[in-house]
Amino acid sequence: MSQPKADRPEIASFSDHAVITPPNKLAKAVSKLSLPDDDPVARAEAALAQLSSEFSKWMDDECRRLDVARKSVRDHGFNKKNLDDMFHAAHDIKGQAETYGYPMVAPVADCLCRVLEHSPEASRIPIELIDRHVDAIRAIVRENARPDLSELALVLTRKLREVSDEFLAVENRHRPDYLAGILSPPLAPEDF
Repeated sequence: MSQPKADRPEIASFSDHAVITPPNKLAKAVSKLSLPDDDPVARAEAALAQLSSEFSKWMDDECRRLDVARKSVRDHGFNKKNLDDMFHAAHDIKGQAETYGYPMVAPVADCLCRVLEHSPEASRIPIELIDRHVDAIRAIVRENARPDLSELALVLTRKLREVSDEFLAVENRHRPDYLAGILSPPLAPEDF
């Protein structure tokens, strides 16, 4: 029984080599529902625009989640669960900030993630350092419409990064190779 032509590889022969193009068996599995002038990126942007009215609520929810994690640390000290809860809340804020329209929150959330991730002993992280990060995130979200927020957030972020780096330098002083990696300048620009 011979294979249909579409199921056979195409072979292009040249004087010194041959190129074999295997059949694309997945082409049959994909349905072509979109119109030729349909733009999937435009459709995605339209869907995002419809959801945008929910973004501030979602960011408030993420801030509440971070605050709950902070209160758990304050009440019970660091343990694996509340350390994970705080790290994931800060990490989610960092990742969602741009999409939700709060780009100035991402560097502060990133700074908090760095402190949590690179502290050799979480129990030694001062609760005041955690408080400053969480309060800064909540303030930037709350004051998002302020015309001067960009400058204020930049100053705040730089100061938090400086204080966090000082803390991490002391806590990791016995690990100079590790310390060099975590105290390198951020890859992303700090300007908003």
